Amino acid sequence: MTDFVGRRRELKELREDIARTGLDTLSGRKAKSPRARVLLVAGRPGSGRTALAEALVREIAEDYPDGVLRVRLTAPTGESVATERAVRTLLEGLGQPTPPGAAEDDLSSALRTALAGRRMVLLIDDAADPHQVDALLPDTPECLVVVTAEGPLTGIPDVRPCTLGGLDTPSAVRMLVHRIGDIRVANDPRAAEALAEECGGQPAALALAGGWLAARPKASVADVGKQLHDMPAGVGGPLAKAFRLVYESLPQPAQRTLRLLPLAPAGLVDSHVASALAGCSVAAGQSTLEDFAALGLLRPAHDGLYLLPGCLAPLLQALLEAKERPAEVQLARARMLERTVRLLLSCRVMAEPDANGSEGYDGPGGIVGAPEKLDGVPRALRFADRRAARTWLDTRLPALLAAASLAVADGELDTLARRFVAALAGALSEHRGTAGAAPELYGLHRLVLDVAERRDLHREQAAALLNLADLDAETGRTREALERYRAALDAGKAAKDPYAAGRAMESVGGAHQELGDWHRASDWFGRALSHALARGERADEARLYGRLGNVHTYAGRYGDALRSWRAASAGYRKLADVPGQAKALSEMARIQEYAGRPEESLHTCREAVELARKAGDLRLQAALQVRLADTLDRLGDPAAARLHRSAADRLLGDDPAACEIRSGSD
Repeated sequence: MTDFVGRRRELKELREDIARTGLDTLSGRKAKSPRARVLLVAGRPGSGRTALAEALVREIAEDYPDGVLRVRLTAPTGESVATERAVRTLLEGLGQPTPPGAAEDDLSSALRTALAGRRMVLLIDDAADPHQVDALLPDTPECLVVVTAEGPLTGIPDVRPCTLGGLDTPSAVRMLVHRIGDIRVANDPRAAEALAEECGGQPAALALAGGWLAARPKASVADVGKQLHDMPAGVGGPLAKAFRLVYESLPQPAQRTLRLLPLAPAGLVDSHVASALAGCSVAAGQSTLEDFAALGLLRPAHDGLYLLPGCLAPLLQALLEAKERPAEVQLARARMLERTVRLLLSCRVMAEPDANGSEGYDGPGGIVGAPEKLDGVPRALRFADRRAARTWLDTRLPALLAAASLAVADGELDTLARRFVAALAGALSEHRGTAGAAPELYGLHRLVLDVAERRDLHREQAAALLNLADLDAETGRTREALERYRAALDAGKAAKDPYAAGRAMESVGGAHQELGDWHRASDWFGRALSHALARGERADEARLYGRLGNVHTYAGRYGDALRSWRAASAGYRKLADVPGQAKALSEMARIQEYAGRPEESLHTCREAVELARKAGDLRLQAALQVRLADTLDRLGDPAAARLHRSAADRLLGDDPAACEIRSGSD
């Protein structure tokens, strides 16, 4: 923030407005609801509105001890950030879980709940309309919301707009001094003032002019001022003129790289993105980005990332459309996606166990993952260790998600888009786990579904629907899951994919079971079982007999439940699955007890104990010993019951986390 100068009057007014907040700006009356205080910094792109907002936040930080949350509502390339994504960003900043597929209203409610009782600042940058902002406003006056936008946010009460013009001349000159030092400015202070006026006091234009001068130590301040003054009127305002000055000073290869930067998703660029877009080496791409940052064309972010200023994006987009052929643009986009796919695969490998099943380590120089899978991968695309790969994934995630959405929306790179989405989903799952990556995976599966529906790819459609439905089911949206499972069944049948069809049938049954509809659940499990029997899938048969047994038990149909579990036990025996057979017999014993047949339950339970001992399943052994004790109590043999409870205690040892066994329960 070394370029931030001046704006003392605006900062003073904003601080005073914090204390005055509480009136409805439309009616002039006291606001009815105790919502957060809202300040608006309005100005055209390049006016320094974000810099002013950040300066305000730094000045008042001590008054808001719970910290600052930041979110940007418009990408530098002009696309609006989805409200759902913005709310998730804020919730993640608070360390709050974000259920996958949750509705926007639910997420907004979760955000307000998380902010209740906190004293924080929300910095909402580059809002496009009031609806985006309204979904993020806390319901507590202890929080302060600072919004930057191009114009007013009509409809949001209690907004205090601060509209920015250009910097005053002394402040503009100080900004030039920050860029080029004070010697050249002191040598010709009038020329510096004239240059500030040519730039209209606009910080972005001053940054570009200063960058041009910094790259040319022998050039005079008067020279750049004259060049800007002599430009034809049709070039545009001060920012457009300063941009043209810098752009035309670049060598041809750098000009082309700059023109292609609007293709970078979310306006985030690193050496790999620049290299792929321009078709140059990674080292050359990095050098070019550093030069651009020095000239004021890019802003350094973090971890090797640079941000394309939103005020320059329209100028670059116009150059891209005027000077690059559509085929070349598409080729550059494809190169960028292909490079990122390879990086994602390398990133995923670093989190996978090696050939011996070892998880590796994060020590100095230690390569974590499966190094043998990196054979043939260029060194420039490899990561030093698992931690480096995870950092890359986390810092690039906004750009990676934007790239996935743009690739799918493009429609002309569907094969590459599908590979990209699959690689991103794989990397997220390996590094964060399926549960940790669920919110992002939900969006990625929806993108796959879009492509599959557009291309009539029924197998991929079925897979995407099953994945989405599973995430719906895990977060309690059972009816939504049921609809998707049914759609997946239709897609699986259209694709003639027996696996997808069978999986969908079983999942429909599971959804009905979750809803307590035992009749429909048993019907669908029966269909899935017939499907498995027809295909000779023995493992599926045994599992489905067990699921049928569970549903019959819930419905109180103990005879049907026993037959199903007996068939499951026989199936596991044929598969030589001793743990599976032991668990099936355990369920049979439980149902026999429910049915009032304690002697049969005792016999079955003892048989299950022997199998559990053979399988080495201490948890199941202990549970069965407790069940034996309960049954013996009912049969009037308390001494034998005590022996079995003692055996259960010995199996569990002193580790209560090993199993929670209670009398009369599993």
